[in-house]
Amino acid sequence: MLEQDRIIKINIEEEMKSSYIDYSMSVIVSRALPDVRDGFKPVHRRILYGMMGLGNTSDKPYKKSARVVGEVLGKYHPHGDSSVYGALVRMAQPWAMRYLIVDGQGNYGSVDGDSAAAMRYTECRLQKIGEDMMQDLDKETVDMQSNFDDSLQEPTVMPTRIPNLLVNGASGIAVGMATNMPTHNLSEVIDACVAYIENNDIEIEELMNYVKAPDFPTGGYIYGMSGVREAYLTGRGRVIMRAKAEIETSSTHDKIVITEIPYGVNKAELIKNIADLANDKKIEGISNANDESDREGMRIVIDIKRDANASVVLNKLYKMTLLQTSFSVNNVALVHGRPRLLNLKDMIKYFVEHRHEVVIRRTQYDLRKAKERAHILEGLIIASDNIDEVIRIIRAAKTPNDAIAGLIERFQLTEIQSRAIVEMRLRQLTGLMQDQLHAEYEEVMKQIAYYEEILSNDDLCRKVITDELIEVKAKYGDKRRSEIVYSSEEFNPEDFYADDEMIITISHMGYIKRTPLSEFRAQNRGGVGSKGTDTRDADFIEHIYPATMHNTMMFFTQKGKCYWLKVYEIPEGTKNSKGRAIQNLLNIDSDDAVNAYLRVKNLSDQEFINSHYVFFCTKNGVIKKTLLEQYSRPRQNGVNAITIREDDRVIEVRMTNGDNEIIIANRNGRAIRFHENAVRVMGRTATGVRGMTLDEDGQDEVVGMICIKDLETETIMVVSEQGYGKRSDIEDYRKTNRGGKGVKTMNITDKTGKLVTIKSVTDDNDLMIINKSGITIRLKVADVRIMGRATQGVRLINLEKRNDEIGSVCKVTSESLEDEIPVDIDETSPVSPIVSISETAEGEEEDYSSESEINNGDEE
Repeated sequence: MLEQDRIIKINIEEEMKSSYIDYSMSVIVSRALPDVRDGFKPVHRRILYGMMGLGNTSDKPYKKSARVVGEVLGKYHPHGDSSVYGALVRMAQPWAMRYLIVDGQGNYGSVDGDSAAAMRYTECRLQKIGEDMMQDLDKETVDMQSNFDDSLQEPTVMPTRIPNLLVNGASGIAVGMATNMPTHNLSEVIDACVAYIENNDIEIEELMNYVKAPDFPTGGYIYGMSGVREAYLTGRGRVIMRAKAEIETSSTHDKIVITEIPYGVNKAELIKNIADLANDKKIEGISNANDESDREGMRIVIDIKRDANASVVLNKLYKMTLLQTSFSVNNVALVHGRPRLLNLKDMIKYFVEHRHEVVIRRTQYDLRKAKERAHILEGLIIASDNIDEVIRIIRAAKTPNDAIAGLIERFQLTEIQSRAIVEMRLRQLTGLMQDQLHAEYEEVMKQIAYYEEILSNDDLCRKVITDELIEVKAKYGDKRRSEIVYSSEEFNPEDFYADDEMIITISHMGYIKRTPLSEFRAQNRGGVGSKGTDTRDADFIEHIYPATMHNTMMFFTQKGKCYWLKVYEIPEGTKNSKGRAIQNLLNIDSDDAVNAYLRVKNLSDQEFINSHYVFFCTKNGVIKKTLLEQYSRPRQNGVNAITIREDDRVIEVRMTNGDNEIIIANRNGRAIRFHENAVRVMGRTATGVRGMTLDEDGQDEVVGMICIKDLETETIMVVSEQGYGKRSDIEDYRKTNRGGKGVKTMNITDKTGKLVTIKSVTDDNDLMIINKSGITIRLKVADVRIMGRATQGVRLINLEKRNDEIGSVCKVTSESLEDEIPVDIDETSPVSPIVSISETAEGEEEDYSSESEINNGDEE
């Protein structure tokens, strides 16, 4: 044959496809996935069968693990020794298996992640439960197959009485699929199997009355049942696991003592993780973490600092460490050699069907053996009844075969019966033995009748299966180790915080803290000493919000993003402490900054969030009104609250009730007043509509927006760059529609400079004025008299330096009220010097509004 004729041309794509499919099916069927009937992968099955073949049972001395591994490798499993030894070790680890199948002696690793000693050092033997999984294997109960070299036979499945797939679980990664099954309590699973045997149409929900949840060998808590229920109904789900921890209180400090950890968690790594979080200050309040585990059991002790709350620390540990984790259930197993996703009922059903087949095949085997014995006994009885003649025939025969032939001819016996008579011992000729033959024959006949009834009566067959399962339960059943917490589907951190009254203070430079209200009320009113604060130079407290621990603070940035913090997530500080920078608490971009805050009592109050609105105003005069409900679902990294154009930024955010009035002021000294109904409600990511038309000089911009809630007590305060300001009545600003140019709110001249801010103030407020040179001055609003809308105002401060200007103006609470902290206030500030006010001449009013200037404006 020519060389080229021996080359077979094939399509490489087809060859790759077929080869990969062959490989993947080999992995799926012969390596990675367990059989639904006995819950074993081939390697586990071969280990057990090899140990049984060695006589390495629970009633015999231990054998070296290397001896077992060699037996399995040489006879049944032609793979690496590490794969066999690894599987053997796992079946002996009490933290990995709910019910141990192998009894190990020596170093089999630890829950700290230590690996087992080499197989030449360790010893093993079968546990009694492992032997029961192979009970009746010699009675042709399961199919046998040839081993890898066709020299031996091995079982394709074990005739197990234990529903091993459910009680010990399984995990494995195949090609294109994986399995991950949790462990369960044997007593619960057997109760469910019995219930299924009694009623094959039982619903999964009813089976869950028996199998309540997984039961892990390491104990702990099953936290919430929604994931468990989903796993049982569909075969996939997420089981939340939580460590068992208690808080021990002593006179010096509290301790958190952990006695059980979630399944699959490495204890040593868990403790290291806790220590790292404490060292990195990610969890405050931990002074030490020790592992005090011994032979008596697990004990991890976490020492809590004296001034820390142990419940809060435990809450954070659950959130940030593997003290709370999840088990992703994926019930994939081989059913008739094919991988299938199985729900709870499927797994019980296939196990019961397997037991039914095993019982039938075992009964058929026992019946055959009983009939064979009865056949022989019939011959022996005939021989004992005619013993003299039998002896004569045997003595006259020259060979045993002649004797057998003579007996067959004389008594019409079969060859099997005749051979049994010839091989009969002389002691069976005694009268006692003859009575025993008759008794044994009667007993065997009863067994035959019983076996035949099992095969013909399905109810009796079911009873046999049930009785054997109940026997297994009595032998190996135990109590649950994992407790079930039904009430909480997900951990609610508010459970750890009393809803105490707090004061949230935010400084001008962005430092925030919460302080118990009781600390404010404990101070003497009006005393300068009580109001000292450790804020940075030129910083002062700009906003103050009364709140409770369960309230939510909303933060809005100039780029239009919204962030949330629960009040209990805000760091606690004393009245005199600086607080923490907001930038460090939120995931804010480095080039972004928070410039608006809202306090909301409860974002889950549907009536409130659907009747209140978030009102935005940007530098370019764009406004937007959106339902608070759109911002009621907090996200770790914030959400886009408004779409901002490239040259724009958010300057104000207010909460309105749907019936408030809005006033917006621009840099050139005009203001526009309109009812919020003039702005339609938009979605969260909308850009908004025009709120005010700016001058086209390239310098104009909106300097502020106020929301009028009390027409009787509030007045409008405006301040200009050169230190001029004035108060005007709200009624001086006539209502128009949104989008217009507005009316003059201050007579802007070279002497006054451009407008800096607009505020709604009362006589109880003070103003904090910060110059661009860094000087901070405080003055009383009540000292500024109310004057006309279009006047020039009065000089609020004297700018000493040439070219100095006012940088920003903040409204704060009056000094005399600061220590009282009335419940309805919004903003406050610490002590600053009060400067005197010198009035200047009032200017004439000028109206900038016209029909064309107060039109609706186009949507942005």
